[in-house]
Amino acid sequence: WALHLANVTMSLSGQYECTFATYPYGTKAAKIQLAVKAEEERHYLKKVWLKHTLEIPCLEETTSENLTTYPLKWLVGENGRQEELVTKEPSCPAVYRNSSMLLGQRVLLGLNNTLKVFPTKITDDGRVFSCHVLYHPERVQKSSTTVRVFGK
Repeated sequence: WALHLANVTMSLSGQYECTFATYPYGTKAAKIQLAVKAEEERHYLKKVWLKHTLEIPCLEETTSENLTTYPLKWLVGENGRQEELVTKEPSCPAVYRNSSMLLGQRVLLGLNNTLKVFPTKITDDGRVFSCHVLYHPERVQKSSTTVRVFGK
């Protein structure tokens, strides 16, 4: 026996019990605890040369066509803080936030929702850029990329 759940949301989290009657042993029951995760996150490391262009794909293992129909945002993290860089709604131009000033207007949302930073600076070393895609009000997929900047 199996229970199949479609369109899973957070509200389906909880304990499920299956009870059935057997002969000659009587009623049998099994319980399972279901925990629905709201976020999926993958972590990457990107190495780049100083004064070159840093390009980070939003979700490495997802085709770009899948991202065009969902809202997404790029954030940058440093010293435990995260600031929003750019947001993109389906069929709308990208909106750059004030925090992109932190990167001195070096941020651009490229084709396929790739984040481009040019030119890279030594201060970019260790920064974590993350892309959040909102597939459903209760489901966000995240990709975080830590940057390592190298000089020649």
